[in-house]
Amino acid sequence: MIVRVAITRAEPEASRTAARVRARGAEAIVAPLLTIVPCGYDTNTEGAQAIIFTSTNGVRGFPDARGARERPVLTVGDATADAAREAGFINVRSADGDVNALAELAKRELDPAKGKLIHIAGDHVAGDLGGELRAAGFCVERRLAYASVASSELPDALREPLDIVLFHSVRAAETFLALGAPNAVQLTAGCLSAAVAQAAGGTSWKRIVTAPKPREDDLLTATLAG
Repeated sequence: MIVRVAITRAEPEASRTAARVRARGAEAIVAPLLTIVPCGYDTNTEGAQAIIFTSTNGVRGFPDARGARERPVLTVGDATADAAREAGFINVRSADGDVNALAELAKRELDPAKGKLIHIAGDHVAGDLGGELRAAGFCVERRLAYASVASSELPDALREPLDIVLFHSVRAAETFLALGAPNAVQLTAGCLSAAVAQAAGGTSWKRIVTAPKPREDDLLTATLAG
């Protein structure tokens, strides 16, 4: 029997995840619970020691890397690092983890005395990256590049027979629960991180699976293995 996997993250990432799910022999159902809406913001990075991206959406929201292509870029994970390189940044380092790992990378690689850090982010950010870095002596400017708008209605695809629902963010998990979490007791919730699993835990599932590291390959391996 082919496993049916619903993908709740926003486009265009949802379609990319769907291709990876199909490559593993499962059926992918794209059912975004979030929509990414770009926001206009100050793109001047003059005087910044480094730029920090905590999502591929942040990279996509940065309108033009050419003026800052040589400026150091720190990212939360490898997918975001790849997106930054594709956008034209040439000095990119990945924390390959969560915001805590990113904060540790910044404290290890950067110097509070050498200039501010610009964090390109959305309206919902997991953890307190800015607070942790400020406590270490850094000046951090958070610039809102996009908003993630939650669906007000559940996509029809999430009411159909499914085996797995993937959640890449706390916000997606919270939205699914807020919209009724239909048939959750019969489904596996695949969660990118412990924080996402905690958000999904507000209802009863057949099973909750948490990726051992917050990377999509780890999420798919852990979720589809069983």
